[in-house]
Amino acid sequence: MQLNSWGMYPKIKHTSVTLDKNINQTIQEDKSFIPYGNGRSYGDSALAENIIYCKPYNYFLDFDEEKGVLHCQSGVLLSEIIEAFVPRGWFLKVTPGTKLITIGGAIASDIHGKNHHVEGCFSECVQEMRVMLSDGTIQTCQKGDELFKATCGGMGLTGVILDAKISLKKINSQYINQTTIKTKNLKETFEAFEKYSHLPYSVAWIDCLAKGEDIGKCLLMVGDFADDGDLNFKEKKKKTIPFNFPSFALNKLSVKAFNWLYYKKAPDGESQQKVDIDTFFYPLDAINNWNRIYGKGGFTQYQFILPKEKSYEGLEKILETIASSGKGSFLAVLKLYGKANENYLSFPMEGYSLALDFKIEPGLFELLDRLDEIVLEYGGRIYLTKDVRVSKETFEKGYPEIEKFRAFRKENAMSEKFASLQSKRVGI
Repeated sequence: MQLNSWGMYPKIKHTSVTLDKNINQTIQEDKSFIPYGNGRSYGDSALAENIIYCKPYNYFLDFDEEKGVLHCQSGVLLSEIIEAFVPRGWFLKVTPGTKLITIGGAIASDIHGKNHHVEGCFSECVQEMRVMLSDGTIQTCQKGDELFKATCGGMGLTGVILDAKISLKKINSQYINQTTIKTKNLKETFEAFEKYSHLPYSVAWIDCLAKGEDIGKCLLMVGDFADDGDLNFKEKKKKTIPFNFPSFALNKLSVKAFNWLYYKKAPDGESQQKVDIDTFFYPLDAINNWNRIYGKGGFTQYQFILPKEKSYEGLEKILETIASSGKGSFLAVLKLYGKANENYLSFPMEGYSLALDFKIEPGLFELLDRLDEIVLEYGGRIYLTKDVRVSKETFEKGYPEIEKFRAFRKENAMSEKFASLQSKRVGI
């Protein structure tokens, strides 16, 4: 059976077993596995010849209404938590740009969102979790435990996350009071981020094909939950992309046209909107199979982060390189981050990250190699959850705790039992 990630690249043949009460016997078989959730990782971090399919392991186990602590199995989707708990006045403390990922995947990637500068990564709201190790035994871990630090951001390479207790956020509305700031260049963009850094949520769309004086122009969206008592949240009807777009549909001209229209739609200066949870946090989830717009060859998302003191100069150089290449992305997302945590392979550090989607085509990986060099020059690193091609050398230079992670895997016989295409490529 063929398996691929959300980026539809690469495609491999695989066999699968479902996470159930007999999984400890399967784990002890003489082969390696990687846990697989809802298939929304962009790259090859959840691809392997043998996968453990975790999505059906998806029950709510308990909820402490007073403390807002949810105990659930690892296959539960963020969307299922939102649908069940927003009407009760609770929301996720940390959420990425899609709600169609599992709790296990959120922990394994130590995902982050528009509020990292305030709340940090997903692991900050994980009180404890149970993990099945390479010998089939189950271990409970909490913050401070080495298993916790290795598993959060560990890309499924320490074991199978079975369930977790997570803290939710109390809210009193399904709406966000949003302010949109239209900037004219990178300097204005950075000034706007800092001006509104007191607000819990911020994210910017950047025109990555802009050049010269316009480089770094953006629409910055910031906001916080409203307090109107409206918790009548319901899933919206979705549109669907029914087939793969032809490969020529996305090109420099079409991306440039989209960027021009998207930027032009917002009024100059600042404007206010009241938008619902889906519009603010999950705009792409409104379209089923949106990955098909990149064609059957697939796409990759290139996401990097730079230290705060070097972010401006580094981003300017990277945007200039992308604009000169002509391989623009109409999904170019800039975010502000707070301090790094103690987890060995968590992506964020204090600074700014940029995420860009690129169609897989000739010359792309050569461009990304050049961007890698700039990222390392400015002390940054690449996000493994989105990656499908970074070299072992580039990866290692960005993650100073990698040797601790490797040693932990080796000491606990995890190296031979849990492996993905990505882990083999970057040597973890």
